[in-house]
Amino acid sequence: MPHFFNTRMKLADIIAANHSLILILPRLNIALGFGEKSLQEVCDSHGVPADFMLLLCNLYTFDDYRPTVEELHNVAMDPLVPYLKASHDYYMRERLPHIETHLNHIAASTSPRHGAILKQFYADFRREIAAHFQREEKEDFPKLERLQQGSRGKIAMGKHFERSHTDLVDKLNDLTQIVYKYLPGNDLPEESIELVFDILQLSADIQKHALIEEKILLPWFSQTERSRI
Repeated sequence: MPHFFNTRMKLADIIAANHSLILILPRLNIALGFGEKSLQEVCDSHGVPADFMLLLCNLYTFDDYRPTVEELHNVAMDPLVPYLKASHDYYMRERLPHIETHLNHIAASTSPRHGAILKQFYADFRREIAAHFQREEKEDFPKLERLQQGSRGKIAMGKHFERSHTDLVDKLNDLTQIVYKYLPGNDLPEESIELVFDILQLSADIQKHALIEEKILLPWFSQTERSRI
């Protein structure tokens, strides 16, 4: 598949091809300033499996990229749970508070009715996404970690991933529609547009996060579990 990235490519060129990949670097503890180094060289210097990072880069960038079960079986999956937890932390500690700051400012400038609707919808969404992440970290990720550690006995992964991720993205889309349709046009137009862009960026990132769990975590988990039987 020559149109996908490979580990010999310069990491700077890969990120230039998809600027959203800059978001995965801190989740893998990779700092900027890697010069002309290839993806393989950067990963080697940071102790990150290059095949795992390559998997993320391709999945984030190419809509038609779907790794086979055999390919997943050959990828070092040790960073998977730490990466997913780091993504959760980024959403909860950085992106959601940032969006809420804009949203509260806009809500305070509009009518009490519109402001209350906006704030209540967002508060409900934050509670829902926090509960979703908490369930994954307490119920699902420990199962994956036990499997990676060679634990014996049956380990069953929950089947709620796809449905709950779709619900979260739908809620973000609904929030964007509220801003589009119901905020008065003369209320902080520049900040309203910035809010929409922030929501769209978060929605796109969460969709990729869900794709990692649905197309990497679950297939790898199922294959590894079957191989133990």
